[in-house]
Amino acid sequence: MVKKIEWKVSKTPIEYDHAINIMQKRVLKIKKDLESELVWMLEHKSIFTAGTSAKIEHLINSNIEYKHTGRGGQWTWHGPGQRVVYFLLNLKERNPDIRWFINNLEEIAILTLKDFSINGVRIKDRPGVWVKNKNNYDKIVSLGIRISSWITFHGISINIMPNLEEFNKIVPCGIIDGGVTSFYKLNKIVTYNQVDESLKKNFYKVFL
Repeated sequence: MVKKIEWKVSKTPIEYDHAINIMQKRVLKIKKDLESELVWMLEHKSIFTAGTSAKIEHLINSNIEYKHTGRGGQWTWHGPGQRVVYFLLNLKERNPDIRWFINNLEEIAILTLKDFSINGVRIKDRPGVWVKNKNNYDKIVSLGIRISSWITFHGISINIMPNLEEFNKIVPCGIIDGGVTSFYKLNKIVTYNQVDESLKKNFYKVFL
């Protein structure tokens, strides 16, 4: 039987390294059944990160500071105006299937966008959630995960009202022929609290 999940919301920006340290310690405790699963909603201070598939040629501005991280995926930016959601879940007690897990995270994001009248879609071989523009698609939700002994960590980031120009310093997620968008750019003014409530509701629709 799936145990109770802890929901944590950080009200002030969290340093990226500090968040990684907390997640790594929590994963070890979940493995040993010493702590419950965790969904952690937060905002990071401005940081560029390189996933395990990041290519150096996709670093457009070579002067930026960045960190290598153990999550899957390529380059991304985290910072003010972006809701980051980390999912520390035990897939052994749910479904030990990576594709199933990724699909569920995308579904949570799609349902959450729908709550705010945004039509988010999947694109084959492009993880995350996208929104149609006039000629192509823009990414609004990024996804990068890591799994250790079927315990998940890292998760998704949702662009609410970030400075989208930061993404011009990298090729985000390795996608050359797609842009980046946000709630604000789509004329949707929302609060973190509104998005958090929607995410939590849709998490339980999808996972339980």
